[in-house]
Parts: sequence; C-alpha cells; structure tokens
Amino acid sequence: MLLEVQNLKKNYGNRTVVNIPSLGINQGEAVGLVGNNGAGKTTLFRMILDLIRPTEGKVLSNGEDVSKSDQWKAYTGSFVDEGFVIDYLTPEEYFDFIGQINHLSRAAIQEQLNKFAEVFNDEILKKGKYIRDLSKGNKNKVGIAASLLANPQLLILDEPFANLDPTTQIRLKKLIREYKAHDVTMFISSHDLNHVTEVCDRIVILEKGVVVKDLITSQDTLKELESYFAA
Repeated sequence: MLLEVQNLKKNYGNRTVVNIPSLGINQGEAVGLVGNNGAGKTTLFRMILDLIRPTEGKVLSNGEDVSKSDQWKAYTGSFVDEGFVIDYLTPEEYFDFIGQINHLSRAAIQEQLNKFAEVFNDEILKKGKYIRDLSKGNKNKVGIAASLLANPQLLILDEPFANLDPTTQIRLKKLIREYKAHDVTMFISSHDLNHVTEVCDRIVILEKGVVVKDLITSQDTLKELESYFAA
C-alpha cells in the first residue's frame, strides 16, 4: 500500500474536522475524494503532505510516517492551491526552479512541459507575465504542471478542474488518464462528480471529516453519488 492513514484526527479547539480510523491507497490506484464544502478534504490533503500535523494518528507513505521522514517528498507531486506556486516568478522561471530541485535537465523539463501543450492552450509560456498576473485558472495550470514535472509516483491534486474552461477540463482529464496508465498513484478531490468518476478507480465520500462511503467506480457510481448528494 503506497498511502495509508491510521487513526487520523484533526481538531481545531472543540471541533473535529477530520476523523478517519483507516484509509489506504494501493500503488497505481486513482482515488477520488468528494464532499461538500467544509467536509475536510483540504485538511486531509494537508496532513498527507505534512503541511499541518494531525491531533492524533499518522499518515504513512510507503510505510514511512510522513512527519518523521522526508523520503516521500522525492516521489510525491502535489498541488493544493495557488499558495503552492511562487507567484513573483514567470511560469518559465518557476518550472526551471522546480526542475533544479528535482535535478532535471532543461531538456527533461521541456519534454514534460510539451505534454501540457494542449492544457496550456498557448496561455502560459512566453507571455512575459508573472504567475501573480495570470488568471486563477491559468495559475492552476502552472501548479498542476509543476506537480507532474518530476514524474511522481504519487500525485495529490485538490480541485484540479476548478476555474478551468470546459475544453481545458477535458484536456486535463485526458492527461490525467495518460499518467494513470503509467502507474502513477493519484488522490484527487473534486466537486465535479462526472470528472472524478471518469478518471478514478474508487470514490471516497467525506462528510464532516468522516469517510461515509468508499465506492469502487462502476457505470452506476455517478448516479449513486448524485443520489447521495441530492438527498
């Protein structure tokens, strides 16, 4: 099992925002995380990435506690929000920076960015803009591309389809499928039930920090999710 949470709990004062006794993701599996606003999805992701510490329990990546080891960072790509990017750089400068951290050559960086040509839609590179001056959707494109730059084994994406136009959503979905075909393990949250069911093997529903359903994706999953959230 590549990713596992054990007795994970996060409290803010007297309020428990995440309470998950057990949840695991196998190597090569794509899992979608859905839930209404305030369900605890981003808090869960931030604990998985050791950005915040749990009140109780732990997160294991390849069997290692993420709070006690840095080894997981070498094979993990993530984009949770635009705070993940350095907005006073141009996209080119930011990709070079991420590439240097991961010991990638310029050629290797360009090879990865070529995969994003359709997603970028000629709106990102060679525009002479700082990231802070891009639209929210284009900032998301930069963050998602950077998360995949080093060909991670584990990919964490929080609302990757948000703020993207329909054409770009379709192109991004296609790209995610391509990476999934190369055995990349994925944990993806989304408010778009249609997109997440199309790219994920399992769907986890989080409600008030608790896993209430864990579904193997089938042709009936979308209807089941729609019925759940319509109730």
